[in-house]
Amino acid sequence: MPSVFLQGRPVDSCPPLAPEARRGTVRRITEVGEEVLHKPCRDVTEFGPDLAALIDDMFLTMYIADGAGLAANQVGVGLRLFVYDCPDDDGVRHVGHVVNPVLEALDAGDRRLVDAGEGCLSVPGAVMDVPRPDRAVVRGVDKDGEPLVIEGTGYFARCLAHETDHVGGQVYLDRLSRRDRKEALRQVADRRDEVFARRAANIQALSARSDAEAR
Repeated sequence: MPSVFLQGRPVDSCPPLAPEARRGTVRRITEVGEEVLHKPCRDVTEFGPDLAALIDDMFLTMYIADGAGLAANQVGVGLRLFVYDCPDDDGVRHVGHVVNPVLEALDAGDRRLVDAGEGCLSVPGAVMDVPRPDRAVVRGVDKDGEPLVIEGTGYFARCLAHETDHVGGQVYLDRLSRRDRKEALRQVADRRDEVFARRAANIQALSARSDAEAR
């Protein structure tokens, strides 16, 4: 079994940060309650350098925030697009982006629901159990408009479902009971400052590394 899949295809290796991140700029991550997170995103219809630059920025922003996936509306852009760098339960790493993603409806026999802890970069500091299928298939296209099919199991399936929810205007809190949602928001209030301090430290470390490489 290959240890890395890039855009759904096996590859020999991939650097710790996807190459796109080296070209990117860190963007502000939107937080739950902001309108752009709570309404369906628009299909991407223009493919070109602007889209490629957005994907670069999203990769770097995701890494700075220690995330496994990031949707465009999480950086304030209401387009159907997400990036990911996420392991599955077998330790296989999956890296890539999906434009105009659609989550396939799978037969009950092809999947089982698993309750497991889930977080979100737009709900900083909260982790709650959310039932998700243990298998996911997402169809879409890449930044050049070429068709893509990405399949995932375990934690990576959770990531694909979570990010596809985002482009539909849903955050994982929408899948919780009122009581659990209240608990998640309490966790945010307790941990938000700590999360933002860690992100700021990551930006400083990246800047120092870039300065050292430039010398």
